[in-house]
Amino acid sequence: MNYISTRNKSLNFDFRNIFLRGLAPDGGLFLPTDIKKFNEKELKELSSLNYIDLGVEIISKFCSPPLDKNKIKIILEKAYSSFDTKNIVKMKKIDNINLLELYHGPTLAFKDIAMQVIGLMYEALNLNKKKINIIVATSGDTGSAAIAALKGKKNINLFVLHPHEKISNIQRKIMTTCDSSNIYNIAVKGNFDDCQKIVKQMFNEEEFREKINMSGVNSINWARIICQIVYYFYAYFQMSSKVNFSVPTGNFGDVYAGYIAKKMGLPIDKLIVATNENDILCRVINSGEYKPSHVKPSLSPSMDIQVASNFERLLFDILNGDDQKVIKSMKSLNENGFFKINEEEIKKIKKNFVAEKINDADTLRIIKDFFINYGFILDPHTATAVGASYKIKNNSKTVVLGTAHPYKFLETIKLAIGKNVETPKQFSNLLKKVEKFEIIDNKLNDIKKYIIEKIK
Repeated sequence: MNYISTRNKSLNFDFRNIFLRGLAPDGGLFLPTDIKKFNEKELKELSSLNYIDLGVEIISKFCSPPLDKNKIKIILEKAYSSFDTKNIVKMKKIDNINLLELYHGPTLAFKDIAMQVIGLMYEALNLNKKKINIIVATSGDTGSAAIAALKGKKNINLFVLHPHEKISNIQRKIMTTCDSSNIYNIAVKGNFDDCQKIVKQMFNEEEFREKINMSGVNSINWARIICQIVYYFYAYFQMSSKVNFSVPTGNFGDVYAGYIAKKMGLPIDKLIVATNENDILCRVINSGEYKPSHVKPSLSPSMDIQVASNFERLLFDILNGDDQKVIKSMKSLNENGFFKINEEEIKKIKKNFVAEKINDADTLRIIKDFFINYGFILDPHTATAVGASYKIKNNSKTVVLGTAHPYKFLETIKLAIGKNVETPKQFSNLLKKVEKFEIIDNKLNDIKKYIIEKIK
């Protein structure tokens, strides 16, 4: 499998290179030159597989060589051995909601499903055993999932940038109480978009990137996407009919994985983009204008994002793979603060996507009503997806992606239902642990200096 960049179709990288680099050298995002499309007979054969074997069949379409099916199976079996459910994910029918629980991994968030695999891929693909320095920005869950996957790994340092005082207390504690010597937590005086911008700037500084042998595990890394495709297939096979998927959406990576699943032949009707009041994706899908505004703090902090990086991959598609048009749009975004897509391009998006915004008041109401009616507690991000699913009327059944355990948002749940969430066994001693993190100004050079000092 060969890979190109959204900003340069003439690039030709293999999976090992795009995995270790994360971001393309031109600042674009990597995409495969071909996507396997399963026919009806092949889908039927896939439907009989367990989650890990299904994962082997799907993931292998993107990363061999250098990873063949046998290697991928070994990685998946080890990656998911710590999950607390046999099938890795769980489908629950709650009244007319089909809830796909994706939070049965070590940090109780859907990010574990890809990150546990990625941690093992580094060991398999870092052939020269040179020290890799991974820099990741997090809006709450990516960082803790990366820490759980990479703590104690030889030849890897992990630097996690989170927005200072803009994630939940539990999300922060899961990250900052890890005492592994290869983990560094940085609280940036800014928002998630600031953290993400700094990481991208470091990737784009070729001299710095080479100097520290930098890699990244944000959803710009294609490996994150391919691991997430698997649970769309798994969920569809539980439903056995054409489905919608309602996805809590911030950086567009998770719902984009659903889009790739559809391109691979999965009979998905609509991908429902559920946003909070940071609704840039809702606005661009409905109006064609991609214009980031100021980030508004919300009760669903992992979605407090105004620059959805993975949208560039979809943009490449709707612009018919015209890398020069992508460059022009990204240049307009950087210089003018926005870019626009035309009516024809909006129509292409709407063939696959619909978008809805759910505000904080509605999020609290949905959590409360769901608890009163069904005795089930939703986390605030999943609640936005439930709310968005109510607004979509078509003949297909809808699967709602449950992306995090409610315990990670104690304060919001208490506000909604007046009760505390029982502490999961994974975090039984969390509140007693000592935190360790550095608070650093929102300045690229300050953070680069910190990283260089730590890796000397």
